[in-house]
Amino acid sequence: MKLILKQQVAGLGDAGDIIEVKDGFGRNYLIPQGFALLATRGVEKDAAAIRKGREVRAVNDLVAAQEIAKQLGSMSVKLTAKSGDGGRLFGSVQTDDIAAAVSRAGGPKLDKRLITLKSPIKTLGSHTVTVKIHPEVDATVTVEVVKL
Repeated sequence: MKLILKQQVAGLGDAGDIIEVKDGFGRNYLIPQGFALLATRGVEKDAAAIRKGREVRAVNDLVAAQEIAKQLGSMSVKLTAKSGDGGRLFGSVQTDDIAAAVSRAGGPKLDKRLITLKSPIKTLGSHTVTVKIHPEVDATVTVEVVKL
């Protein structure tokens, strides 16, 4: 099944890319979630326009992404969580918790899908989190989890 992505999808491509996926994945997930459209001749022309606009914005986005990375690199974010004896959390810290904490700390508004965790945060203490701001720019944020 040929589809055109409406937005960036991890592991598949960016907005405007024409991809080939299995019928069930496209029909049951990508199209209903609004991530893609069925590729037809008229839509393929629109995809070319989306790609051209994306390429123009990419240069401007790179400069902005480097500034955001510099701002995030100097940040240390505090999160509070319930924990038991030994500093083990009840549950774990999720990417949406980190995105909200960065915004509350005065940082930029981040999409939770851009934040990657090496492993789930399940203990108190300081943890390093990677944020993929741009395909060429990554930033690291220090997240300190303290007891509630």
